[in-house]
Amino acid sequence: MLLNAKQRALQGANYGYTSGGRTAIHVAVIDKFSFAVDGNATGTGDLTVGRRHITGQSSSTHGYASGGYSTNSLNVIDKLSFAVDGNATDVGDLTVSRHGGSGHSSKAYGYTSGGYTTVAGNTNVNTIDKFAFASDGNATDVGDLTVARSYPSGTSSSSYGYAGGGSLPANSDVIDKFSFAFDENASDVGDLTVARYSAVGNSSNDYGYSGGGNGNVDVIDKHSFATDGNATDVGDLTVGRQFAASQSSEAYGYTSGGDTGADSNVIDKFAFAFNADATDVGDLTVARWGSAGHQY
Repeated sequence: MLLNAKQRALQGANYGYTSGGRTAIHVAVIDKFSFAVDGNATGTGDLTVGRRHITGQSSSTHGYASGGYSTNSLNVIDKLSFAVDGNATDVGDLTVSRHGGSGHSSKAYGYTSGGYTTVAGNTNVNTIDKFAFASDGNATDVGDLTVARSYPSGTSSSSYGYAGGGSLPANSDVIDKFSFAFDENASDVGDLTVARYSAVGNSSNDYGYSGGGNGNVDVIDKHSFATDGNATDVGDLTVGRQFAASQSSEAYGYTSGGDTGADSNVIDKFAFAFNADATDVGDLTVARWGSAGHQY
């Protein structure tokens, strides 16, 4: 089944992408793996700058990698094509140079919320940035999270973006929600089951998922898009990890790479249809952490 543009921002029908990250050095590699058949990823190109702690967004035609850290926090917004394998291009800037933000996607816009900046005072930020998919350009500041924090998990419904947990620097369990229809501040609508940062976010049509996190947590939490409230623990990753990348198909959530105490290349998959643990379904081309995730 082909997804329409509204759904495609939330889930992909064809491929998951993992871009950038950190091994012994920063890498720019963009990997692609199939949603239709379990297996290993292939390399398809490079970001404009090798970096870690990147935020990922997806339109119906392109993936975006915003911010990140190389020798300092960055504001760059890279764009990569889903139709043709190749290198990314620099198409704009965030309003605040930062790394460790959460990524969200509506039909028309990409969002980067929260993060940490080494450029503007070595501090957490609460800024929610928005940039257009229709035309390349810089982001605009459209609101604030309820509290400045870094490394929250990012999920998206068709109407709202959600940022779960994060570092204050104390571990947070807060789930923030902000509207795609109106530029405004986020509100606190619930809690994760475990306070943590650096979890990944997956999105089905009905639920947001936060998996993993610092301290090599393996918990997969689920929270409803229809009703505000706390998350529930619905399964485990194959191995506890932090700073992984996430992708979402129509039926499954994927967690790729990450830090388990060592660099990971594992691609995990868990079903949206029922509560269950993830399974190991393939490997990235490069074991790494701090990557961005996209889906097509």
